Amino acid sequence: MEMKRLLSILVLLASLNAAAFAWPPAQAEHPKEETSVIDRKIEVFQHGVRPEWKYQAPQQDTFIVMHPKIVRDDAPLYVVLHSAGHDVFSCVNCTKTVGNHDIYRSPDDHFALYLDCRKNKGDWWWGGMHRGDKELMRKNSGGETKPVERRVMATVAWAIKHYKIDPNRVYLSGNSMGGSGTLGIGLRHGEVFAAIKANVPAGVEHAFQRMFLSPKKIPNGVVFPDPPICIDYSGHNDRWSDGHDLFSRAMNDRNYAFLCYWGPFGHANNSANIKKSNDLIDSFDWLNVRKDQAYPVFANASCNSKLPWPDHLDSKEAGQINAFFRWNNLKDTAEILEMSLFLISASNLDTKFKIPTVATTDVTLRRLQHFKLKPGAGFKWEFGSAKGEGKVDELGLITIPSLKITATPATFSIRGNF
Repeated sequence: MEMKRLLSILVLLASLNAAAFAWPPAQAEHPKEETSVIDRKIEVFQHGVRPEWKYQAPQQDTFIVMHPKIVRDDAPLYVVLHSAGHDVFSCVNCTKTVGNHDIYRSPDDHFALYLDCRKNKGDWWWGGMHRGDKELMRKNSGGETKPVERRVMATVAWAIKHYKIDPNRVYLSGNSMGGSGTLGIGLRHGEVFAAIKANVPAGVEHAFQRMFLSPKKIPNGVVFPDPPICIDYSGHNDRWSDGHDLFSRAMNDRNYAFLCYWGPFGHANNSANIKKSNDLIDSFDWLNVRKDQAYPVFANASCNSKLPWPDHLDSKEAGQINAFFRWNNLKDTAEILEMSLFLISASNLDTKFKIPTVATTDVTLRRLQHFKLKPGAGFKWEFGSAKGEGKVDELGLITIPSLKITATPATFSIRGNF
């Protein structure tokens, strides 16, 4: 079987003439046994490099597009970054088997874009950038965009246009090395991704570098778009999860939307097995987050679990950060912003965790569409029977400290103090 697979790949490569491919991507034949997936249409594309990606040498890359079962305009897009143990073909092939890297599997009503970083040496999504690997730490330090990130974002932009994707419903996911890439690439591109999800990311250092997280500071004059809502689940007994204490603290202090789940499930990729330890990993409906809607960031919440990193890696307990908060958008106009804030109830979430009925948290608003105030401007807020006044901070963010949120939805409203 391995020989047959090798011959198929060699025939494919020989038929393509690598030097002929630049950009836009060209559709190619694909070995059927490599992607004998499924009851969904598969397209394989190949291309060379663009000068603005700043690769040091020419290379040829492959990506795969999986169509939804029912094709329509304005479908969402599910983008996948594979792990170090896969290439783009084996990544897609995983999707035919439940339990085999489940995060690779896109919903039936989404287009899916699978990218590759295995073929060309040194072109990984910064996966493996870990405090235990000093050479990669040195090589990949700094906040500069790498060629692979430019390639990823150009390919996503091409797919959005080519397949008439809903630009407000583009999502990024990845496993292991691809999880590291999901955090490092995805967080920086809130102008494209509505939400991102990382399964056992192989290191958080990529995200620290790209986002200039503490103790670094965002350079003067650099402005990030509001980042995507970020979901991360990691086994605290997995050595690749080291540093999640620093990462969660940095995300909290920067007021970035972060949902984190952990447990003693190691470097796992089978969702059913992970849920035996932490059944919350799929509890938040991240694939219905929209880029054209405001969202609240919850920070310093009283209902967060105690982190096992770095001193309790042998703990048998599972935990969460911000797992139980929910919201509904009500109004976003030039005059007022309104959203409903609440804790999910036990009747709506089947879990081993004890769901709180009340929690205190700071709330910061991001991705405001129409309601926008300048730094230093005053505002008035109401939340249920509570009310107060505040000022927009120097970054243009509106934050209300110590809101008391319960399972009963209450309207949170902000008006300019005109």
